[in-house]
Amino acid sequence: MTVTQPAEPGLRERKRLATRRAIQMAVIDLVAERGLDGVTVDEISRVADVSPRTFFNYFASKEEAMLGDAPDLPSPEAVAVFVAARGNILDDLAVLLDAVGDKSMADAEMVRKRHLLVKQYPQLFAIRMATMRALEESLGAIVAERLARDEPQLPAEAVATRATLVTLVAFAAMRHAWIHWARAEAPTRLSERVRESFAELTLLFASEPA
Repeated sequence: MTVTQPAEPGLRERKRLATRRAIQMAVIDLVAERGLDGVTVDEISRVADVSPRTFFNYFASKEEAMLGDAPDLPSPEAVAVFVAARGNILDDLAVLLDAVGDKSMADAEMVRKRHLLVKQYPQLFAIRMATMRALEESLGAIVAERLARDEPQLPAEAVATRATLVTLVAFAAMRHAWIHWARAEAPTRLSERVRESFAELTLLFASEPA
């Protein structure tokens, strides 16, 4: 299964992304120094060199800026490719999910700093877990669509049960990849680690006991 890579962003989009990153890094650094309650939007805006009005053009609150973008599935085109593919479903999920990883983990410095801080604030951690649950449900629906196409004789209940199992296994592989990526001393792309984790998973289940 092959997923087409998105085109490089234009100048306007690069400027927008740079402003967004500046705001996020400002809130992360300030929260690390003073704590979440000790930071204001005005201070974040000053450090990011933007106006408070610009801040609110990008984020509704300092908490939202702290958490950043929620992970989301790739393009509808990539999802359609996955649903129509006929290879090993875990291999095809690895291709689909490495695009999710590269999109949400593109800025390694910011991701690692955010991860260390979010764990300190239960309210932020709960929001992050809710977004991951939403991603899990979206992915489960796509997996169910793929399974229903692959095995049309299966009852709907069996499709739903298998889709849940496949999705949970896929998320476990993603978590495995993220842990190793975050701990790596040398910088690597998360997508590479995702494919390695899925390959290890496939090898493990393909192995026959001695």
